[in-house]
Amino acid sequence: MRRAAAIKTKERDGRRAGRRNLVDVVGQQLRQEILGGALKLGEKLPSESGLTERYKVSRTVIREAIASMRADGLVEVRHGVGVFVRNARPFPPTGLLETDPGRISSIIEMLELRAAVETEAAGLAAARRSPAQDEAIIERFEDVDRAMERRIATSEADFEFHLAIADATNNPRFREFLELTGRKIIPRSFLLDQPDETASADYLAQIQAEHRRIAEAISDRDEHGAREAMRLHLKGSQQRYRNLIRKGS
Repeated sequence: MRRAAAIKTKERDGRRAGRRNLVDVVGQQLRQEILGGALKLGEKLPSESGLTERYKVSRTVIREAIASMRADGLVEVRHGVGVFVRNARPFPPTGLLETDPGRISSIIEMLELRAAVETEAAGLAAARRSPAQDEAIIERFEDVDRAMERRIATSEADFEFHLAIADATNNPRFREFLELTGRKIIPRSFLLDQPDETASADYLAQIQAEHRRIAEAISDRDEHGAREAMRLHLKGSQQRYRNLIRKGS
């Protein structure tokens, strides 16, 4: 039984890795068309079915490639209309709402703002998420697990988890807010993701336990539970950041 389960898990991870490679290939080719000028500012991309036919990949691959370009600020999705070129170059990865890592108060301010926005996002995601969006949230959660197992920085995977929740609200403004704040909204990216720093297993396990409660509540369509799980997660982040800074002082 355990061996069969392990084989299934390995096969599933292999399929996901293969799909991720296809997403990277498709995304890179579309980026080259935009950055090279083949696709102009404001121009509509081919339809999802058209891109599926062109690249001989699944709709899921196309959607993830588009989502990646959207995160970089290259395209915008107009629901019911299509995908349009938004910019000729990616937005700067630091985002527009800058945070000063040297000021504890700056980090806390951002976490408070995130709590106000993302608590509601979690509730809306629980109410509105599609099966594909539910799967995307779970996959991003598992990406954090894999980063932990490999003992590499987890902040990037953590950010993608929160983006997947934002997408599941089916309100593009939530993703836009996170994109504006940038990946540095994950506090430990300032402190723990440098080569000479190592996050404790207990620290990351606690964060993942909180992520799991959020993901499960959204999957169960429990709006109240999702909001409360997100609120507690971000409140806990505030306290953890204070504690980490104190230990380093």
